Amino acid sequence: MGLVWGASFLFMKVALTGVSFGQVAWTRILLGAITLGVIALVTRAKLPRNPKIWLHFTVIALTYCVIPYSLFAWSEQYISSSLASILNAVTPIMTALAATLLFRVEKLSAGQVLGVAVGILGVIVIVAPWQAGTFSGEWQGQVACIAAVASYGFSLGYFKKFLAPYHVPSITAAFTYIAIAGVIMLLLTPVMAWHPVDLDIWVVLSLVGLGAFGTGIVYIWNMNVLAAWGPTATSSVTYITPVVGVILGVLLLSESLGWNEPLGAVIVFLGILLTQKRLRLSRRAVPSS
Repeated sequence: MGLVWGASFLFMKVALTGVSFGQVAWTRILLGAITLGVIALVTRAKLPRNPKIWLHFTVIALTYCVIPYSLFAWSEQYISSSLASILNAVTPIMTALAATLLFRVEKLSAGQVLGVAVGILGVIVIVAPWQAGTFSGEWQGQVACIAAVASYGFSLGYFKKFLAPYHVPSITAAFTYIAIAGVIMLLLTPVMAWHPVDLDIWVVLSLVGLGAFGTGIVYIWNMNVLAAWGPTATSSVTYITPVVGVILGVLLLSESLGWNEPLGAVIVFLGILLTQKRLRLSRRAVPSS
């Protein structure tokens, strides 16, 4: 998951050289829906019959696909793929906040609260509001990325609260909400996909990689991990994603990073470790009576 999603930021950047951000999100979701539809057909996956499940999956389709995919594609018009992949690492922090404050499916200990605070500090370091050009150039893209990961966090908490009790098989779950997202995108075609295109082999391959793999096959893996580990642990895929995204962006697109961006990423990872209880606050030994 980390390798595929890490490469997705490169795919989006390359695809934007030939199509609009709306067309990137539109193509990504539709190719993902087609890929998952073929897999569901071959495996004879059964669609859910409960109308409530379809309603919940519609919420997931919007908050886990349509909104964040559009925001990330839009953001990369203003920022590098490397920076977008770093900001994507904030997902576990947003997930912990949503799972705890909005849906109350998890409880944060004192160490986890500290982890959230540290993660927010890391985001501030990445955004670097003290730099002179921050609010005249890249800030739009960075805000869009933060909004996208907030949407991811909301959807993971929502899934745990409202859909996990139904125990929907991973293939069925992935196909259902991606297919709903595909229908939504088809309805939005006049808005999202009307711009002229300039296709070449690299744009086409990037869109296929982004759709068939980054939005198709990988989501079956994602649903399996979510069912087994829960929302906060599932979002730990973001340990790998920014590393892959930065390496590909630097090596293949000649992107550069400022000192604050990798430093902020390290601080964010420290916050994630605390939030996911990989690091714990030391406790004083209690003397025996």
